[in-house]
Amino acid sequence: MTKYGLRARVFTLTLAPTLIIGLLLSAFFTMSRYQDLEHQLVSTGASIIEPLAISTEFGMTKDNREAVRRLIGYAHRKHSQIVRSIAVFDANNELFVTSNFHRNFEALMYPDDEPIPLLLDTRLNENSMILRAPIVSEGQFGELSGIRGQERTLGYIALELDLSSLRLQQYQEVFTALMVLLLGLTLSSLFAYRLMQDVTRPISHMVSVVDRIRRGHLDVRIEGQLLGELDTLKNGINAMAISLAEYHIEMQQSIDQATSDLRETLEQLEIQNVELDIAKKRAQEAARVKSEFLANMSHELRTPLNGVIGFTRQMLKTRLSSSQQDYLQTIEKSANNLLTIINDILDFSKLEAGKLLLENIPFDFTESLDEVMRLLAPNAHEKGLELTLKIDNRIPAGLIGDPLRIQQVLTNLIGNAVKFTERGNIDVSVELKADKDENVELQFIVRDTGIGISERQQAQLFQAFSQADASISRRYGGTGLGLVITQKLVTQMGGEISLTSRLHQGSTFWFSLRLLKTDLPVSQPIDTATLVGKKLLLIEPNMQAASVTQQRLISAGLQVTYRSTMPEDIEPHQFALLSLSPGEQPPIATLLDNVFKAEQIADKVIVSLPATELALSERLLAAGVSACLGKPLAQRKLFEALAGNNDLLLEPETVLQPEPIETILPLTVMAVDDNPANLKLISALLSERVETVITATGGRKAVEYAHQKAFDLVFMDIQMPEMDGVTACQEIHKTELNHHTPVIAVTAHAMAGERERLINAGMDDYLTKPIEEHILQQILSKWTLPDGQEATADDIEEADFTPIAHQQTETSNTASNVSWDWELALKQAAGKEDLAKDMLQMLLDFMPEVEMLVNEALDGKEIELWPSIHKLHGSCAYSGVPRLKALCHTIETQLKANATQDDIEPELFELIDEMNNVVKASKEYRH
Repeated sequence: MTKYGLRARVFTLTLAPTLIIGLLLSAFFTMSRYQDLEHQLVSTGASIIEPLAISTEFGMTKDNREAVRRLIGYAHRKHSQIVRSIAVFDANNELFVTSNFHRNFEALMYPDDEPIPLLLDTRLNENSMILRAPIVSEGQFGELSGIRGQERTLGYIALELDLSSLRLQQYQEVFTALMVLLLGLTLSSLFAYRLMQDVTRPISHMVSVVDRIRRGHLDVRIEGQLLGELDTLKNGINAMAISLAEYHIEMQQSIDQATSDLRETLEQLEIQNVELDIAKKRAQEAARVKSEFLANMSHELRTPLNGVIGFTRQMLKTRLSSSQQDYLQTIEKSANNLLTIINDILDFSKLEAGKLLLENIPFDFTESLDEVMRLLAPNAHEKGLELTLKIDNRIPAGLIGDPLRIQQVLTNLIGNAVKFTERGNIDVSVELKADKDENVELQFIVRDTGIGISERQQAQLFQAFSQADASISRRYGGTGLGLVITQKLVTQMGGEISLTSRLHQGSTFWFSLRLLKTDLPVSQPIDTATLVGKKLLLIEPNMQAASVTQQRLISAGLQVTYRSTMPEDIEPHQFALLSLSPGEQPPIATLLDNVFKAEQIADKVIVSLPATELALSERLLAAGVSACLGKPLAQRKLFEALAGNNDLLLEPETVLQPEPIETILPLTVMAVDDNPANLKLISALLSERVETVITATGGRKAVEYAHQKAFDLVFMDIQMPEMDGVTACQEIHKTELNHHTPVIAVTAHAMAGERERLINAGMDDYLTKPIEEHILQQILSKWTLPDGQEATADDIEEADFTPIAHQQTETSNTASNVSWDWELALKQAAGKEDLAKDMLQMLLDFMPEVEMLVNEALDGKEIELWPSIHKLHGSCAYSGVPRLKALCHTIETQLKANATQDDIEPELFELIDEMNNVVKASKEYRH
């Protein structure tokens, strides 16, 4: 928007009204005068033509042209200054007489097709005005001549007036109006100029002075005498300038004083910052020392505590009195509680230090949750609590994440629910919140009917070493670390956790996680095709447990009939599922009677028992029950029992003996590994299946053998010194003798994407450690089929991926139980006791070397730990030491991620403790 100065605005506002009013008045009066002159001319013409029309009546009646000519000639001469011509026309519109010659009489005539009007007619042309008046016979001349009748038109008279004088007079009027307008504008301009001289010039001067004052010239003043309010404004500006000058002097003095004070304050702040920095470093050092102390003390306490627990369990196996057995059981329970506390402290210290690493492996989601429920069921059932698990059917079976940490979070939440609930239900549900591309977002919900938590107490739940009520730790026990660890684990996995609770009405804890989907077969699929359309009678007193069980059964295609108690009369079904509620054991006679009724209406009867009532299994099986399952019902066991597998009682695990090898394949195979234990085991397994086995202790040695001899298969370790397995594979494929020889990668890293990486690098197949005999047999069968035959996709998937999930599940189940498992070692050694002992002895012989290197690293020396840890990790894969294997895997993964020795110091202490535990645990078997 354009901004105009004061001078322009005054000038415009002064002249604009004068110009507008002048134009309006001039236009108005000019138009009025213009129209008045025309009206005046018309009146003059009318005063001429109308008497002539009356006068010419007699001449027209008598057809006396001369009389009419004299009459109109006289009128023409009398008004010659305005009259151009006068013509008389008869009734036939023909010229009768004219006062003078006219070039165009047609302009004076009426058109032939128009009648002669009875009134005066006026028509205005460009330079003339034509008036026509009718000549009417009124009867008096007709009577004289003897004609009788009414009035009639004898003709008309046309008068042409000259407009030159009219136009001249009109122009004079317009010119006069313009002169008056110009005179008004001139006078207005003179007044505006005078106004600008008296007002705008002083104001402009004031603006200039104010601008100079704004720029700091506080000594400038406005001089001279001004008119009216302008003089008052001048005095105000001068007074303002004087005040500003005084304020400026005071402000400068204040600024100088503030600058001096600020300089002193900055010096004090600098001193405080130095002190705070020193205090921060001291606090960080104290936190580091605290974390190291917690980690070290946890390891130091766990070593003797494991001995206490182990020997207590050994003593419980001997003959004891009832009081001695009670004392030892109390010792074992207290030691287990103390071990749980120590594990919580260790996890908390790792989380605080940011050293807890999460795995990212494929796992069976449903079976992982069923395992948690199976472990926590005894505690819940002892208190008479019903424990249920509901999983959204839309959740994929296979997911990628850290199953152990998810189980740990659920164990903490469900354990707390069991601890603080005296009666009712503990319901666990998992819902699918979002399914986008390769990710799923899950929400886990744990509801209980326990003591509840007040709003004031909820704020203290997720604080370390604190509980909602100080009396709770006395009544229920615990350190207050469980929920803190749970919250930190959920946060580290990219989720969030919260709760809702009301006092004395129960609590609901929920957390959400984002996990990746996978198409890898993480477990053997459950075949429910034979169950589709079958009828099943469900007897379950607890409504929530019945709802969850019914949902699982319906999802498998079964037609479910639900009753809370055994009905007296009901139609036959193929299956009957009877469930007992915890804490409400009916008399054995009543139970057997219900079983007998169920057998009358169902082909197969299955009983679901609480964990506290599993002793009834033998009695029920003897009574004809098809299977007895523990509550809460695991999906796989339930469907297997319905499909026909009756061997579902909880019995001690037996060592799977390998099937005898019928034939020795005529093959020459080379096994390559830098770990003697691994090399010995794989060569022993291969020797039972192929004719010739050549062993190589490294990649470079394997390449030398490949130049000298042709092999049918090569089993190649990946991580080896001097030359790794991938490089050795590429070199072997370059030789003439083994250019097309299949090379099988043998590695302990069963991670997602590892197989694809090795195949793309040149490997032909993939085998995970520890080696399972049936998987090894599948690999040999796959690559030694007859000529022209190819392995099917199902064979490849079974050989490649099935062991991965199996091994991970096995590790998950055993890693947190014992340091050394003889049955697992025997299984990994293909059931050969001598080989298992040799593998264990080779591990024990190598551990002192590793311990010495670890101690040197802990003493601050720069030691390359990765080769020794990797070698120890490989030896653990065949010696039945799951906890030591998992620990080696964690340390090796951290070392690969360029972790420093300070970062893995707690894990190194734990490694030394675990190696000592392995030595102690395996001592009796070595002798």
